[in-house]
Amino acid sequence: MTRTVRFHQTGGPDVLQLDELTVSAPLNDEVLIKINTIGLNRAETMFRSGQYLETPTLPARLGYEASGVVEHLGPNVTRFNVGDKVNVIPAFSMNQYGTYAEKAVVPIHALVKQPANISDSEAAAVWMQYLTAWGALIDIGQLSKNQILLIPAASSSVGLAAIQIANQVGAIPVAITRSANKKDLLLKHGAKHVIISESQQITEQVLLITGGKGADMVFDPVAGPTLNDLANACGQFAQIFVYGALNPQPTPFPLLTALGKGLNFRGYTLFEFTQDAERLQKGVEFIENGLAAGHLKPIIAKTFALDDIVAAHQYMESNQQIGKIIVKT
Repeated sequence: MTRTVRFHQTGGPDVLQLDELTVSAPLNDEVLIKINTIGLNRAETMFRSGQYLETPTLPARLGYEASGVVEHLGPNVTRFNVGDKVNVIPAFSMNQYGTYAEKAVVPIHALVKQPANISDSEAAAVWMQYLTAWGALIDIGQLSKNQILLIPAASSSVGLAAIQIANQVGAIPVAITRSANKKDLLLKHGAKHVIISESQQITEQVLLITGGKGADMVFDPVAGPTLNDLANACGQFAQIFVYGALNPQPTPFPLLTALGKGLNFRGYTLFEFTQDAERLQKGVEFIENGLAAGHLKPIIAKTFALDDIVAAHQYMESNQQIGKIIVKT
């Protein structure tokens, strides 16, 4: 038996509970891992509340990321060995697999061997954030030196990953955050400029920063009415990636601005490439190289115990964190 976090109805953090479950033996292309650290993601809070891309099949597990050790191999698995330290990356449906547990079966296409130069806690904070940012900014967007990148919700783990990746390729990351209390930390973690959205006009500030040119790329998990401001802050032919819906208000399409500037809007999630082995491998290599060189460094906001999973989700939804929330089993 192993303790596994599940929810039997959708709702707030308090629907999460620890159930004692029997873990099935891994099948073909699966392994059983003993999990030591879990990385939390906004997608999991949305799945729990019934507001995600897919509807949970109840009772539902959840969890996309973890670091752990291989305990048992499926019949045909040759890429991994018992005892390997591995990381789980988001490349599956949470209706099929989940990492909020002491032990879990996971598919081998969603596993990588843990990079040697990072801790277990850091390893649980790597793959969702850096792969999400890499796929949009590098694989699709081809972000390059001296380009201006706008990053709303910049204190999130993905926002911080975008800042680090932008710096790695010589681009200029402009962080956008709601309140001034995160400004100094965002500058410390690599933002070249910080815009405080509750007290500053985004378009005005971006035009000041860029000498009137506007931004080259936007990486937005928020959507909602602010998308108009982001479009107005863009230069000609800018790319706007929308990868989330943190703002529950309707998201109007800025038609005239898009037409006038030739803007390229792109709905995006990392799942469009995580099951494409060739693209995923390119992303993994980029991140491994960045970690080894010190360009990429996961930032841990706070650590919880598995018994405190409800509190961990409450903390995530408070939006206080700068970086990744992790849970130790």
